[in-house]
Amino acid sequence: MPADEKMSVDEQRKYLKLMAKRYLGADREECGRLLTEMEAVTGMHRKSLIRLLNGDSLERQPRRVQRGGVYGPDVADVIRVLWEGEDYICAERLTPGLLPMARHLARFGELRLNGQIERQLGQVSEATVQRLLRRFRQDTTRLPRRGPVPANRLAREIPMERIPWETSEPGHFETDLVHHCGAVSAGDYLHTLQMVDVATGWSERVGILGRTHRAMEAGSEKIVRRLPFPIGGLHPDNGSEFLNDYVLGFFKDRIKGLVLSRSRPYHKNDNRNVEQKNYSLVRAYLGYERPDTPAQSMAVNALYDRMWLYYNLFQPVMHLVGKEVVGENRIKRTRDEAKTPYERVLATGVLSEEQQSRLTSLYAQTNPRQLKNEIHRLIESLWDEPKAILDLVKRLGPVAC
Repeated sequence: MPADEKMSVDEQRKYLKLMAKRYLGADREECGRLLTEMEAVTGMHRKSLIRLLNGDSLERQPRRVQRGGVYGPDVADVIRVLWEGEDYICAERLTPGLLPMARHLARFGELRLNGQIERQLGQVSEATVQRLLRRFRQDTTRLPRRGPVPANRLAREIPMERIPWETSEPGHFETDLVHHCGAVSAGDYLHTLQMVDVATGWSERVGILGRTHRAMEAGSEKIVRRLPFPIGGLHPDNGSEFLNDYVLGFFKDRIKGLVLSRSRPYHKNDNRNVEQKNYSLVRAYLGYERPDTPAQSMAVNALYDRMWLYYNLFQPVMHLVGKEVVGENRIKRTRDEAKTPYERVLATGVLSEEQQSRLTSLYAQTNPRQLKNEIHRLIESLWDEPKAILDLVKRLGPVAC
């Protein structure tokens, strides 16, 4: 236990059990010295120590009268709405943003707030939110989500490494291509080009039909134009869809001073951030089926446009901020307070005034619960007839990105 950290009740009782033998067998003068020492160590009052040491037992007694609840059903209902609106995230990610997100949703009429609820949302602990979420999960039905590389000349010229986890400057992207071929890889089918910024967690996705250099360039062009901050480095795996003269030439022409690196073969953890998002932000939504029509491609890109807003502006993420070796084979990892990629990018100061104003305006005008509903409607329609898909995409309309 750190020297400046207060003892817990259990630690106090354990310490007093060890001191009791010395105290009960000591003379009056020695008892006084021991009590002074125990006061300093435990922080307890002298009379409390005497009462405990002279009592029958130092074991903690069960509470006779249970405490009443501090947070009423109104606060629990608000937390449930926020939890559902942020796609059932964990308490660690949900708790820091409870009050600002509640105020944001209240502007759209999704919930009602008063002074007491706002005050309690600002002081509720992470442990209390965890207990509430355990209760919510029992009666909540979540909407289902649908469910060796040969070296080439370019690969030899690009160094194999990984982007350090402590990177703080935005713009260093891990990138990958997810195949949606189903059971047959022949022919043209949809792919997801995904890029994740290591420093802020900002993520970009675009659907492309096929993986020719023209399709890759078109998808990359959309991402470069939409990004609110410049790309400084790219870190793909060893796939030939990235490591070719056309695609690398496109990025080098568009981005001056671009730093390129690549993963080691058979080391997925070199691309750990984008590999994790390949499941949580791609497979968890599209599953392993085979979308291969232009209508499905349009629906997927309409879905990804909404996910761009939903996940970058409203979904908090936690970042690794420290590693400590504990014992012989264990590493203790420390993560920071959960913040959205939008908040992290603003904090870096890399945005121009125009981009900062644009993102702030997008955040203020966007209802995340409505956005989430549209995301699930697009997923459910993905396997309808092409006309029905196009009608839905047209009815929902574009979103500002």
